[in-house]
Amino acid sequence: MGGKLVECVPNISEGRRAEVISAVVDAVRATEGVRLLNVQSDESHNRSVITFAGPPERAMEAAFALCARAVEVINMNEHRGEHPRLGAVDVVPFVPIANMTMPEAVGLARMLGARLWDALRVPVYFYAEAATRSQRVRLPDIRKGEYEGLKDKMTGPDWAPDVGEARPHPTAGATVVGARRPLIAYNINLHTAAVDVAKQIARAVRESSGGLLNVQAMGVAAATGQAQVSLNLLDHAATPISRVFELVRREAERFGVEVAESEIVGLVPLDAVVDVARHYLRLRGFDREQILEARLME
Repeated sequence: MGGKLVECVPNISEGRRAEVISAVVDAVRATEGVRLLNVQSDESHNRSVITFAGPPERAMEAAFALCARAVEVINMNEHRGEHPRLGAVDVVPFVPIANMTMPEAVGLARMLGARLWDALRVPVYFYAEAATRSQRVRLPDIRKGEYEGLKDKMTGPDWAPDVGEARPHPTAGATVVGARRPLIAYNINLHTAAVDVAKQIARAVRESSGGLLNVQAMGVAAATGQAQVSLNLLDHAATPISRVFELVRREAERFGVEVAESEIVGLVPLDAVVDVARHYLRLRGFDREQILEARLME
């Protein structure tokens, strides 16, 4: 893929029914010029993260096709899951990857938002770099009240959608669209079923509660039956994965709980993995140029 390249990472409110997930993903596969990179579903969250990339105009078409299909096959009135959400397509971020600026990614977000309302009658909020006001920069702030509280929330003067009328789509709710830097979705499972412990750990870790910068966190129940600290790392260069993991581990120890395992949701930048290797192996002067596959792909 030469020229401009953008990554798109839609999150849909379905992580259990394989046929529904496939129908939505097939809309991306059918779009010429984009490359499907990853699909990851979580039954407990009842959510799937779909990652694809391509030139801006093709990524736009794939994003719209995905949204249109999701609106057809997902009914939010029947949706239950651990993860906060507003709609059938909960969030659609555009991430500039190559030869593309953040303002250009914001432009894509704005165009997709207008199209979702014009063609599908799904109201849209803009977030992150595409946010129209300060209280809409953070996804957790937009999601407060979730789908069940969306109708009442929209009637308030501060929460009318950025695009569309102040009423949810009857089965698809609303969608949040934006532009951002690469994000790492990261889950840490604990050797306990006590979700309250995970919630207290999340409170200690997340930036909004006085924890680590650029970190969002919540405590939920994982599909394994374990309590989980579910995190978004907004800037891995400033706050690396290893620092987040160690703080969660230390906080868990305060409750007499050990970390069972952790997982990356979707894709992760190579530099973030290099940072982890450098930290835990105490590698002096190690960088990505020493990774065989990275050199072969130059």
